[in-house]
Amino acid sequence: MNTQSQDQSGERIAKYLARAGVASRREAERMIEQGIVTVDGVTLTTPAFKVTPEMDIRVDGTRIGKPDAPRLWRFHKPDGLVTTHKDPQGRATVFDALQGQLPRVISVGRLDLTTEGLLLLTNSGALSRRLELPSTGWTRRYRVRAYGRVKQSDLDTLKDGIEIEGVEYGPIRAQLDQTQGGNQWITMSINEGKNREIRNVCRHLGLQVNRLIRTAYGPFQLGKLNKGAFEEVPGKQLKEQLGRRICEEVGL
Repeated sequence: MNTQSQDQSGERIAKYLARAGVASRREAERMIEQGIVTVDGVTLTTPAFKVTPEMDIRVDGTRIGKPDAPRLWRFHKPDGLVTTHKDPQGRATVFDALQGQLPRVISVGRLDLTTEGLLLLTNSGALSRRLELPSTGWTRRYRVRAYGRVKQSDLDTLKDGIEIEGVEYGPIRAQLDQTQGGNQWITMSINEGKNREIRNVCRHLGLQVNRLIRTAYGPFQLGKLNKGAFEEVPGKQLKEQLGRRICEEVGL
């Protein structure tokens, strides 16, 4: 497509698709590379192309309408579901479980197959990306059940961060809650959420995690939401929790 004669008004296609909840910006760029994104019948070759809602924008033949205002849902993810739209191994996904109950949504970060608890879902790729950034500074809180023995003094050593097998993990706040048979319950709070961070840190302390439940992501709480249930965060509350700067960034 000839971008030289293009009107410079509008919004970059990757950002537009992200706001429409089609995919994250990075995923949208990959779709363009695959040649499945068209504008007014012409296949796009660059994510820098700017579009307006009046254009005929399609992904793999499906027309994409004007992006809705960003929305956010709390979902109590059960274990046994993967947080991906398609799983190569054919396992059940979060989005299979929610099919037909929500508009097209993407997740804010991921939870492992066996991790339960709060998963935030949104129709906005821009909002998802913003909330995933470590610079947002939001705390992820978990309830951890682990087999083994550890003392509070051992957990206190995590407050300054720790390096395990060459991977540096940021400060972790950990509180020993109770002992139950051979297991101990611990509340752990992290700010980065690196891959399998809680499990790796616990293993380093000689603990084997056998249940992991995320109870909070920033200001959003799991609360009493039943397993497998979801609930939309009211628009007014969402704006209050995000703050003006983030709302302006994501078009809320």
